[in-house]
Order: sequence, then C-alpha cells, then structure tokens
Amino acid sequence: MTTVYVTVPTDHADDIATTLVEERLAACVNRFPITSTYRWEDEVHTDDEVALLVKTTDKAYRELEERVLDLHPHDVPCIERFNESHVLEAFADWREEATT
Repeated sequence: MTTVYVTVPTDHADDIATTLVEERLAACVNRFPITSTYRWEDEVHTDDEVALLVKTTDKAYRELEERVLDLHPHDVPCIERFNESHVLEAFADWREEATT
C-alpha cells in the first residue's frame, strides 16, 4: 500500500485529483489547502497550493507518478511516496479493488 504526497497549484488540484481516480491510478485523493514557502532558482517564493494525499497501490505507483508528471504544471513537482507498514485490512482491500 502506498500514499503519495503531491503539492499542486490551486487551479490544477481538481483536474489532477479527478483524473487519478477516474483512471484508477488512485482509490481516493484528499485535498488540503496549504501555503508553501520554497526556494526556486535562488529566490524564495510563497504560494497558495493544495496538498494531495493520494491513496494508491505499489502496483499503480509508477503509472501514477508518470501521470502526475504529465498533468502537473511545474518543472519539478513535489511527489513523495510513503510506504506504509500498517493499514487497516478493510481499507487496504478497498484501495486494491478501487485501483484495479
């Protein structure tokens, strides 16, 4: 089981989240409004963004990552994979079913 953390500009969040679920690359995507402060090209920027917590499977991860890269407007998007050591079995079963 895998959860993926992705930050996206606010105006791209709906499209990316919906596409990942529609294409069965994710079982669920949670969205949280955030403010990100980061260094890019040696300047500090602060932007409103959306953090996506993408519930997927190990099997679907590579294709999900490629799809996010296709859809994301940034040259270097934040895509972080969290491998889970424990997940409620019923939730894991649902996630597996929703992504196949």
